[in-house]
Order: sequence, then structure tokens, then C-alpha cells
Amino acid sequence: MTPAPEVELDFPREWYEFVDPADPEHFIRADLTWLLSHWTCVFGTPACQGILPGRETDGCCSHGAYLSDSDDRERLAHGVSMLTPEDWQFYKKGSGKNPLGPKGYLEEGDLDDEPALKTRLHKGACIFLNRPGFEGGVGCALHSMALRKGLEPLTVKPDVCWQLPVRREQDWVERPDGTQILQTTITEFDRRGWGEGGHDLKWYCSGSPDAHVGAKQVWESYAPELTELLGAPAYEALAAACRRRKGLGLIAVHPATTAATARRETDVKYELQPPE
Repeated sequence: MTPAPEVELDFPREWYEFVDPADPEHFIRADLTWLLSHWTCVFGTPACQGILPGRETDGCCSHGAYLSDSDDRERLAHGVSMLTPEDWQFYKKGSGKNPLGPKGYLEEGDLDDEPALKTRLHKGACIFLNRPGFEGGVGCALHSMALRKGLEPLTVKPDVCWQLPVRREQDWVERPDGTQILQTTITEFDRRGWGEGGHDLKWYCSGSPDAHVGAKQVWESYAPELTELLGAPAYEALAAACRRRKGLGLIAVHPATTAATARRETDVKYELQPPE
């Protein structure tokens, strides 16, 4: 299919700020324009164009995933231990005892000019990416295995893989009275999140109307991920705010959701409302 033009990176957004019910020193800023958008992952459909030319079926898995810390590495190792040859097309290539060995699933790379570990590339993409024609199905072997076992994929995948395209930023902020709070910002991980290289990606889903076709809004479809990022009490408070805002209607609707809605016979907002 011919992809719809991506929207501009800068546009009006609505924000909701609140204190974490479980921690009075934790302040949360939530991008409602993003959270009430209808973005959804379209991997495996004609809508997904992939991030590299000529590798559409890779989706966003062409470069592999950098690991954020030791907990991330342990989570991935736990996930790999549950994979079988039926789950993973390249099981024999990456399931060796040494993750960094010739038959391992990790390799050394550089992230922000610092040494970092990442999932190994095999035949031009992440070694965990099952390619077209594999009997176990196309896509992330870890993700498919988790669904088969009734697990949340975020419990077995690298941080970057399950968080995208949600961006969490955390900073300690000093208030005018000298007190400090932890400020967490939840927003869209757009092209700029990848640094200068983000502008070179062939296609990126968060700004594409072709990916703003979800039956649920992001705050609903990403409930497990947002709960993991914020904690359960904070997510429940955020979800309550999103429900209220959804009923009132956003002023600053995500332009990709607007564009996607305009291409349909009925407006997404009203089509998806539950019956009275």
C-alpha cells in the first residue's frame, strides 16, 4: 500500500499533571494528546513500512535492541530460557550457553558513545525476529512465546522493545520552595527520540495515520506497559483522567489520529463509543 504522509513533529498537545497517589514526592506529567490517540502497532500488516528501505517485513526490528541495564539483561535471559525451536526460527544460531558467544543472542555495540550490549543481528535484523515463511509465525519470537504462555510480553522483552513508542523521562526537579520531587513525563517517542538518525528512518509509525487505527486508545491498549512505567496507583489515576477527558473530547487531538479518522466513513470517536 502507498503510505499516508506522516504528520509534522510539532503540533499542539494537551497535558495532565498529577501527584502519584502512592508517593507525594512523585509528580507525573502525561501527554493526553498521545495517550488518547488511536495509535496501534501495525507490524505484520501492509501498513507497516519498516524503518529501513527494502526491509519492510522487519518492522522496527532491523537494528536490534540495546539493553538498558543489568535488570534488562536478566529479563531477556529469562525470556530466552523459555524459547523453543518452535518459537524461534534462529534457535540453533542464538541459544548457545554464552549469550556473547558465536552462538549467542547478544553482541557489543555503542550507545551514546558508550559501550553497550544489544541483541545480535542475524541476516540483517534482530536475531529474535522470525522471518516470513517460518512455521511458528512472523515477528518477535519472545513476544509470540509470551502470548502463547499467557504472559505479558513486557516480562520477557528488552525495555526498549516493550516501551516504544511511549517515552518516559524522569528528572529530579527543585520547586520554588526548595523541595525536590521526582518528575515523570509520559509522552510520544517520535522520530526525534532516536537522535539525529531518527530523521533518516524510512518510515516511523507514531506519526503515521496508517498506524492510528486502533480500536482502543493508547492509555487503554498500553495499560500493562503504563502500569509498569508508573506503578498501579498512578496508572489508575491516569486512566480515570483519560476516561473523563475522552468523554469531554480533546481540544488538541493527535493529527495522525485526525487524518486516520478523516479517511473513514465515520469518526473514530463516535464509532467506538459503547452503546447506551
